[in-house]
Amino acid sequence: MKIAVLGGGNGSFAAAGDFALQGHDVRLWRRDVDAVAAHRAAGSRIVVKNAQGTHDTQLALVTTDIADAIRDVELILCPTPAFAQPDIARQLAPHLADGQVVYLPPATFGSMIFAKAAHDAGNHAKVAFAETGTLPWLARKHGPFEVAITIRAKRLPTGVFPLSLSDHAVAVIDKAFPGVIEPCGDALSGALMNAGPIIHPPLIVMNAGPLEHFEAWDIHKEGTQAAIRRVTDALDAERIAIRDAFSYAAPHFPLADHYAKQGDEWMYGRGSHDRLTDSGDWREHIVLTEHRYMREDLRTGLSFFLSCAELAGVETPLIRSFLAIGGAICGENFLQGGRTLASLGLGGLDRDGLLKLLREGFAS
Repeated sequence: MKIAVLGGGNGSFAAAGDFALQGHDVRLWRRDVDAVAAHRAAGSRIVVKNAQGTHDTQLALVTTDIADAIRDVELILCPTPAFAQPDIARQLAPHLADGQVVYLPPATFGSMIFAKAAHDAGNHAKVAFAETGTLPWLARKHGPFEVAITIRAKRLPTGVFPLSLSDHAVAVIDKAFPGVIEPCGDALSGALMNAGPIIHPPLIVMNAGPLEHFEAWDIHKEGTQAAIRRVTDALDAERIAIRDAFSYAAPHFPLADHYAKQGDEWMYGRGSHDRLTDSGDWREHIVLTEHRYMREDLRTGLSFFLSCAELAGVETPLIRSFLAIGGAICGENFLQGGRTLASLGLGGLDRDGLLKLLREGFAS
């Protein structure tokens, strides 16, 4: 199938390289003019390293023109950080066409940002916007055009906006991830599967001392101790309580399954945590006030979870606490601003009104 991948980070290169390796026609778009020129000069190729070896893959197109990138494609994958979504959504919005599916893995309700951008641009094409709970690959770039993929997801719970297009969206996404996609309802259900705001805030906040002391630190290895795991499970219980309050059905993909040796497989499958830490790719220098775990997962992700909890009437003391402490570490007030239902333009809706919008989409 024809797939467009948006972005130039770890996730985008993992997607483009892996899809090309599977035989798909892949177009890569990114905003960095110099990086695109260099990639083209290198032959528009990506070297993929995985458990099966090293593979040289060929992309159909590398471009800074988003209209060219998505022309005639079925699937548009955008695994960029949440803070990049509004600008990309505005650039993408005028060019979307009937039948296309925009997939955001994960997104912090970014599906609504992309859908609203298309609506505001006056583009009424029949497009589905979907999101899931994690990046489909545990991956790190090893060079400008080389990516190492440690794990490929085995289960991807996926929510769709509008819900009325779910069957079509899931069928398209399944072509890229055969046997992996599990429909979980509407886009908010998909957003409330996001694992990043659960796993990363305890790791970056509760390891703040070592992170400032050591030049490199693997918070998924040395930093994932029993005390931190207990906090992670308690934080995840608040996420699941929010899902329950919106009447979303199980499975809720509790993060405890990511570490468990038996029971239900989590999104990455059995033993993925050990393979992640064994790879050594997550031993890194982390600047507390700038890192994605703080700015995206804690600042943006937990702000969104909190706004959903407030609408649903759910108490979330740990979510509030991590926002307060993370903000103190960064010298800011994370309990103000952030990504919320109100900041997304949905503050005037009650619970039932929001669920109706999620089912039916925006009026033409």
